[in-house]
Amino acid sequence: MDLPKIFESEYRFCLILWEHEPIRSMELAKLAKEQLGWSKTTTFTVIKRLCQRGVLKSEDAVVSSLISKEDAQCSELDELMKKRFEDSMPAFLTAFARQQNLSDGEIEEIRKIIEGRSAL
Repeated sequence: MDLPKIFESEYRFCLILWEHEPIRSMELAKLAKEQLGWSKTTTFTVIKRLCQRGVLKSEDAVVSSLISKEDAQCSELDELMKKRFEDSMPAFLTAFARQQNLSDGEIEEIRKIIEGRSAL
C-alpha cells in the first residue's frame, strides 16, 4: 500500500477527524485544542499539510479524510513489517505473540482470521 506518510502527531489529529468527519475546520480546531492542546494556528497548519499530501480535503471550511483509518493503519503496518521484520509476517507474529499475554479467545480469533484469509 503506497499511501502518504502520516506522522504520529498527525495520526492523533486524524483520529479526531475520523471520529467526527465531515467537520467544520473551526470545530476541528476546537477539538484539537481540547484533546491535543494545539493552537488554532497549529491545527490549520496541519490541515494544510495533510491536504497537500493527499490525506485530507478541505472545501468550504469543511474537512474530511481522503484516507480511511483502516488504510492508514495498514500502511503503517506495511512500513513496520518492511523496516523491522524484513517483510516477514511469521517474524512479526512471533515477536508480537512473545510480548502479549494472549487469551485463548484471542488466539482463536487470530486463528480464524488467518484461516479466513487463506480461503480467499
